[in-house]
Amino acid sequence: GRAGFNEMVAYLKKHHATCRTILVEKTDRLYRNLKDWATLDELGVNIHFVRENVVIGPESRSNDQFVHGIKVLMARNYSLNQGEETTKGMLEKARAGIYPSNAPVGYRNTDGPAGKRIIVPDPDTASVITELFGRFAVGRHSIKALVAEMRAEGITLRGRRLCSSTAHQILRKRLYTGDFDWDGATYHGTHEPLVTRECWEQV
Repeated sequence: GRAGFNEMVAYLKKHHATCRTILVEKTDRLYRNLKDWATLDELGVNIHFVRENVVIGPESRSNDQFVHGIKVLMARNYSLNQGEETTKGMLEKARAGIYPSNAPVGYRNTDGPAGKRIIVPDPDTASVITELFGRFAVGRHSIKALVAEMRAEGITLRGRRLCSSTAHQILRKRLYTGDFDWDGATYHGTHEPLVTRECWEQV
């Protein structure tokens, strides 16, 4: 996504005649991949790596460019490794029954045992989730009709009016049963369920 990086590149292209210098803390703060390197290299700008006390630009010696290229590859490797470690850590949490992402509506994130982030019922919204499942499971409402009914009662989620698309997503989410789906597999969670498995299946 790198919105800031892309904005900087667009600015450099627009002000090509007047802006020829970039100040950056260090190599791995500027580049995430080889495309980033190629993009800035084609612009022909001078890049000051403040912490590394290095300036790289069109007039830099070949040896300096070579060392810089190695640093770029190291930065890319760091970024890839960080992604792998994050994915690995999330999978380990899932296998331990801990939902490894941001809490969905009805829950909130908090610190659990051993410093791991866990989800617990949100006192402001958990009852709304349970109510939504309970009413829909009866089979008398379409999602649209149920949402209209709950809106008329002034029921909100995190201060926002309930809408059909949100209700649809909630009613499909296995997480509220205590189990959850992650990376193509279903795991038995350690968090407190907001609905029974039977109710979820019925819904």
